[in-house]
Amino acid sequence: MDTTSAHDIARVLIEALPYIQRFAGTTVVIKYGGNAMENEELKNSFARDVVMMKQVGINPVIVHGGGPQIGSLLERLGKESKFIQGMRVTDRETMDVVQMVLGGLVNKDIVNLIQHNGGQAIGLTGKDGRLIKARKMLLNAQDENNPALKTSEIIDIGHVGEVQGIDTRVIDLFAGSDFIPVIAPIGVDDDGVSYNINADLVAGKVAEVLRAEKLILLTNVAGLKDKQGKVLTGLSADRVNELIKDGTIHGGMLPKIACALEAVENGVHTSHIIDGRVSHAVLLEILTDKGIGTLISKD
Repeated sequence: MDTTSAHDIARVLIEALPYIQRFAGTTVVIKYGGNAMENEELKNSFARDVVMMKQVGINPVIVHGGGPQIGSLLERLGKESKFIQGMRVTDRETMDVVQMVLGGLVNKDIVNLIQHNGGQAIGLTGKDGRLIKARKMLLNAQDENNPALKTSEIIDIGHVGEVQGIDTRVIDLFAGSDFIPVIAPIGVDDDGVSYNINADLVAGKVAEVLRAEKLILLTNVAGLKDKQGKVLTGLSADRVNELIKDGTIHGGMLPKIACALEAVENGVHTSHIIDGRVSHAVLLEILTDKGIGTLISKD
């Protein structure tokens, strides 16, 4: 190793040290999905990131998605995927596939990935220990042909749910251990009915009840951008609301921003929206001065 390379490595380690000291003993909830979950190199860099976090005393909790994998299996089974307002219409047969893919294939692949990269992980769904209490989500659709009409249609999209509550006792069992919890976003209601829930929403609620230091949402974009295309960071909740009002935040980014914003307004110290297409994105955001995405805090 030449002197320049050695100095570069030393600089990186020294830069990371105060962040390691600051965040040791805290909980970081990570929503894992998108390209980071489909590209082999990115999958392994993510796994090494969370193993490194655990090794230096930070407690990562992973909530994962799996929409493309669900769609792929449904297609192979000859079943068409239907979406309303971005939500997958989920009948009983589709829910069976969701549970097979999220609770089985994807969840166990992530557990295996972490363990292959030197860590220890435990796979859970929201049904384990009634971790995620769910209720049916009903969509409200205004008549688009007559916007002045005040009445609206209630749309039932099947086994799609929203979080009613989180029981953290199962996660707490692993807090002082070497195990990293990996959670599939499947909830259950009081009657034992299963629901597919948006992984961003689950990650946000888990972060809130755990009083997490950080909520990290991995995406397929560089972060929140202004109207000139520059990535914004260091945003307060008030500033985010201003950006929503003036139209800077719009479209598909709105639900993700709303999730991040709600988390910081309910006790999470900071929320981060980062580019999962960047190798080692999680460590770069947490343990470097500049970070790589959008950071949102309450003040």
